[in-house]
Amino acid sequence: MAQEEAIKLFDAKKIRVVWDDQTEKYYFSIIDIIQVLTESADYQIARKYWNKLKQRLSEEGNETVTNCHQLKLTAADGKQRLTDVADTEQVLRLVQSVPSKKAEPFKLWLAQVGQDLPKEHDDSEDITDLGN
Repeated sequence: MAQEEAIKLFDAKKIRVVWDDQTEKYYFSIIDIIQVLTESADYQIARKYWNKLKQRLSEEGNETVTNCHQLKLTAADGKQRLTDVADTEQVLRLVQSVPSKKAEPFKLWLAQVGQDLPKEHDDSEDITDLGN
């Protein structure tokens, strides 16, 4: 799978994103999204929230969790680590599961990111801030 990792910004918060040439889809770091929606300053709190939400959704039979993938993304320490990711459709379903005042602005941001076509790879970091 040929992939290109980028960082997109929502309200000045980094969301790790991978473009997959084969499926022609963006995959978003779920933990990053949870951190934005819950307005959590700490990565570990967002991770624990996601683990609990994943368990609850799985018990409810929600297929979003079942169809969730893991890809290696660059972590805060600069190392490549397996991270739960979701495509745009799955992210929209997850956003509905998290009570947040950021949900609607996030959906609009997600739609805009989904419209972006990946550009030819260059040496500059792709950072786009479309948040409020």
